[in-house]
Amino acid sequence: MRAATRKLPRSGKELILSTREFASDDTLRSWWCVWSTIGLLAAALAGTLAPLPLLATLACSVVAGLLTVRLFVLFHDHQHRAILHRSRFASALMWCVGLHLLSPSSVWRSSHDHHHKHNSRLGGAHIGSFPVMTKAQYLRSSRRDRFRYLLARHPLTILFGYFTVFLSGMCVQPFLREPREHFDGLVAILLHATVAVLVTWFLGWQVFLFTVFLPQFLASALGSYLFYAQHNFPTVTFHSRGGWAYEIAAMESSSFLRTGPLMAWFTGNIGYHHVHHLNARIPFYRLPEAKEAIPELWRPKTTSLRPMEMVRCLRLKVWDGDAKRMVGLAECRTRRAG
Repeated sequence: MRAATRKLPRSGKELILSTREFASDDTLRSWWCVWSTIGLLAAALAGTLAPLPLLATLACSVVAGLLTVRLFVLFHDHQHRAILHRSRFASALMWCVGLHLLSPSSVWRSSHDHHHKHNSRLGGAHIGSFPVMTKAQYLRSSRRDRFRYLLARHPLTILFGYFTVFLSGMCVQPFLREPREHFDGLVAILLHATVAVLVTWFLGWQVFLFTVFLPQFLASALGSYLFYAQHNFPTVTFHSRGGWAYEIAAMESSSFLRTGPLMAWFTGNIGYHHVHHLNARIPFYRLPEAKEAIPELWRPKTTSLRPMEMVRCLRLKVWDGDAKRMVGLAECRTRRAG
């Protein structure tokens, strides 16, 4: 009924303002989400230490990895000041969580804030996200530059995101560039190295594998793919500086990741990414509510975690400005040969 009374869809500032009523934190609910997630994660990790059959231990390790993804979304929301931003204790807790997730607060805020302000803007979208070249840029690039570009977007880079995206990209490189500003990057590196050595030395390599490494590895791989697929999918749109607008980037360049309710819970509704980019101050638990209440958000560009859709996303390599779409390497080679 509400949608029928409007003749024209809202856009621009009016659309952004329509999301404000949902950008309010329920403190008790937020704390419940934080502590319940930490508690379940602790229980899953304890399960990996129990004398269980190998498959049961593996299952606990996988669940711990999925809960780590949910914990990451809580950290992500806090960094956006969407939840618990007035609590000093929450800030201290999330600073520690960031170290555990190899996402130090100083690095995350600087890179992720840039990402939100430049989402889908050619020339500035690579900071806090995966790099995007135009087809013309790729064709005139050197072999070395192409190799580095394709390596950054390679499926193995995403799969091994624990080492490539998080350990290197979020800790080592920022610390080496600006050691004073990103000192917490060094703290995260030392923390993970110390835990790895101590657990392996005193408890054995199997405990390290199932309790420490595998959950982190799975969470980092899934997190890296979510980073990628939310802005690299077949119908995504990229813009030059002149044609860019914040709300257009949110609607046309951020996906709605279709998942079942269980995976939506584990990923903290991050699949409602077009809503999140329209207003990053909306708590993750209110994103579905905002989508249902605002008609302009009902028909987003979508993707999913189905294997074939993941393959389609991973095949995308460069932005074709003439065709106005992302294309794979085969089309680049065809163009070059012609």
